[in-house]
Amino acid sequence: MGKTGIEISALGFGCMRLPEYEKDGKWYIDNDLAIPMLRKAYEYGVNYFDTAYYYCHSNSERTLGQAVKPFRDKVYLSTKIPLEEVHSKEDFWGLLKTSLARLDTDYIDFYHFWALNKNRFDEVVLKYGLIDEAMEAKRQGLIRHLSFSFHDDPKVIKYIIDTGKVFSSMLVQYNLLDRKNEEMINYAHDQGLGVVIMGPVGGGRLASPENALGEKLNLGSIATYELAFKFVLSNPNVTCALSGMENLAVLKKNVQVINNFTSLTTEEQANLQQALTELQKFSELYCTGCKYCNGCPQSIKIDQIFGLYTYYNVYGLTDFAKQAYARYLKNQNVGQIETCLECGLCESKCPQKLPIIEDLKKVDRVLRT
Repeated sequence: MGKTGIEISALGFGCMRLPEYEKDGKWYIDNDLAIPMLRKAYEYGVNYFDTAYYYCHSNSERTLGQAVKPFRDKVYLSTKIPLEEVHSKEDFWGLLKTSLARLDTDYIDFYHFWALNKNRFDEVVLKYGLIDEAMEAKRQGLIRHLSFSFHDDPKVIKYIIDTGKVFSSMLVQYNLLDRKNEEMINYAHDQGLGVVIMGPVGGGRLASPENALGEKLNLGSIATYELAFKFVLSNPNVTCALSGMENLAVLKKNVQVINNFTSLTTEEQANLQQALTELQKFSELYCTGCKYCNGCPQSIKIDQIFGLYTYYNVYGLTDFAKQAYARYLKNQNVGQIETCLECGLCESKCPQKLPIIEDLKKVDRVLRT
């Protein structure tokens, strides 16, 4: 992990999609499923677990803490402070102590400034002196390393690293569909930071076995899912690829891919570069399914609708996508696109900066036909 001297597993467990259920209007994690899965991951060799303050309706930290309690000193826990909740130095300490209590631990290994962009870095982190506060928390032993996750123009990464000069690692998006952070991944590594990747399979778009992407890219019959991990982990400046695992089947599949991992050869990388133009259609409406757009005042399920378009546009499952959308249109418990107020709330939350309002109209036209 950069210059920390720590060795972490190439596969990290992202704890934002733990199995949940709803009861009496409240959400809960199904600990009977989640805790054994997290412990099985440790048995397989995963030692890096990534969560955040609000993951799984603010329940993820607590479940993760329970799961790793028997082997806490053998794993590395990563969590994130929601900077939109910080309006003073006191807020920093309150949120940190809440995460420590939920995780039921004396320290956090990698504490992230969550979803940094230039505005949040300037107007929250620097304005309230949060780097100094984090260094004090480090002196007190409450955190071991300071990190950041990132959603903004790539050049801002250099600004954050150079201004802060205290970060041990960063968490950024990177995959076959989205290589915009590649140069800054190299820069971060050169500056001694560990680099953890979110979205290595493109929010699920590269997870379908039906998509013979390897053949399209002249790489033979390699499964698209395996190719996605190969691409990310073949980058020597990448430390770890996170996967938001929601069941044992996904965990076992990921572990098998990583344990059998071999880097792309020079020839394979050359073929890949030549064929990447084939991916252009994949990048149209690139939604990762992060659900940050949730909370539409008209109850439009944006991530569900965009997910159906992925099936249509990327996987070629046109009949399935149209039938599923027809069922959505008949569902009286969800909002319809024609009720959109065009308030822009969803677009203000989207890390990918998608023109959601216009994209919804386009998807509706396509899937209705």
